[in-house]
Amino acid sequence: MEYLEGIINISTKGVGYVKIEGQAESVVVEPTFLNTALHGDRVKLVLQPKKTGEPPTGQVVEISLRKRTQFVGVLVQENGFYFLLPDDKRMYKDFLVSATGLRGAQVGDKVLVKMHDWRDPKKDPIGEVVTVIGRPGEHDTEMRAIVYEKGFEPGFPTVVEAEAEAIKKNAPADFKHTLPARRDFREILTFTIDPADAKDFDDALSFKKLEDGQIEVGIHIADVAHFVKPGSALDEEARKRATSIYLVDRTIPMLPHVLSNDLCSLNPNEDKLTFSAVFTFNQKFEISNEWFGRTVIHSDRRFTYEEVQEILDNKTGTYFEELKTLNTIAHQLRADKFAAGAISFEKDEIKFELDPVTGKPLRVIRKERTDSHLLIEDFMLLANRKVAEYVSKIVNNAAKHFVYRIHDLPDQEKIAQLRNFLTPLGYKLPADKNGRLEAADINRLLKETVGTPEENIIQTVVMRSMAKAIYSTTNIGHYGLAFAHYAHFTSPIRRYPDVMVHRLLDFYLRGETPS
Repeated sequence: MEYLEGIINISTKGVGYVKIEGQAESVVVEPTFLNTALHGDRVKLVLQPKKTGEPPTGQVVEISLRKRTQFVGVLVQENGFYFLLPDDKRMYKDFLVSATGLRGAQVGDKVLVKMHDWRDPKKDPIGEVVTVIGRPGEHDTEMRAIVYEKGFEPGFPTVVEAEAEAIKKNAPADFKHTLPARRDFREILTFTIDPADAKDFDDALSFKKLEDGQIEVGIHIADVAHFVKPGSALDEEARKRATSIYLVDRTIPMLPHVLSNDLCSLNPNEDKLTFSAVFTFNQKFEISNEWFGRTVIHSDRRFTYEEVQEILDNKTGTYFEELKTLNTIAHQLRADKFAAGAISFEKDEIKFELDPVTGKPLRVIRKERTDSHLLIEDFMLLANRKVAEYVSKIVNNAAKHFVYRIHDLPDQEKIAQLRNFLTPLGYKLPADKNGRLEAADINRLLKETVGTPEENIIQTVVMRSMAKAIYSTTNIGHYGLAFAHYAHFTSPIRRYPDVMVHRLLDFYLRGETPS
């Protein structure tokens, strides 16, 4: 028999759909033929005889890989037996939990249950309680339940916390040891600009006027790779988490707080280890020189976006001249980016004001993107672009030598669907040129919609018609930003790929080649 393999998606009605590579239609798997397959599992299946005009159907014969084995739900009791009623409505079976597997859970508790090996579809899966989350309906319980349900852990393993504490304890001696090998920026004006509620600071800017009238701007990034070594428990946990996770009322960090909020965070009035991209700008605000390497900084001020914007608007305040110059350079960088063909997405972002006691949302606040936000964004884009460009030149843009952030051309089928959506609304996109849609045409469309009732929906639909940006060791450039080279370098506290980029850049700066 011919076996097919793919990821199964299960609807809330218990019907499975398996997308097979190279086939247009998904294979439908009725509930009686799931054979213990759960949503997200990789499965092997055989096709059933096809009926004319009907989609292909199949039967699962093997679970190649379980997507997950832990589930969140409410513990109930019926006829002397304990069951988990899963929160995930795509889970079509309740879990049988033995009295010895309750781990202190009470009937009515919301719990995390680990599923034992389940092979017989005629029987309920058996599980045991791993964590008691709390009482359903309580704000903290439901927020933690979301984290567990998605497969994440709010806390860190003991060994990881112990490693982080040991690093913190050894930090003073480590600082003295590493200092001679670093470029010292502690006497140069340096500050951070972040949201008012930020707890960790990945990046800082330094500003210095040179004797020849040029301006040196340093983009300093927390040197996480100095502390998080390959093969350590800390590194394994960070790699597993991949990113920090942001919920409406809390952050689940990629690194323990002793690192993310303390040792690695570029807090004001403290000496900090950084990895930096330093640029010299001439009087026309063109880059005349660049330098990359490990540094030490001392942030003089922690700004919020609102404080910087007020200084720029009022044309007076702490470091006004420096902020004004940085803003002028940022405007130039932005203009160059759009002139090269970057797409101008300016979709509204929102945040919630929550009741401090109940956690209930009180109001929705639209986040404003002012010059202070764009200033930081443009300098971070510059650092990301130039780091990728620097390494790419060293390796002649060869594949498997670096971790790029790439963005492919839009899919032609999605662009056709976008045109069909726009036509009834009175908007048009020109025909593709050389097999691609020009960014200028997209920008023209987005500009036409500004201030119209349909602006938001068109922004959303256009964005969804684009390819997704991904990480790759093969560089094809970034279509949306119009950059030939791009990487993620500026947020290693909250993104593991940035840690990888720091490590790789360090290899090349030392004249070495990674494996």
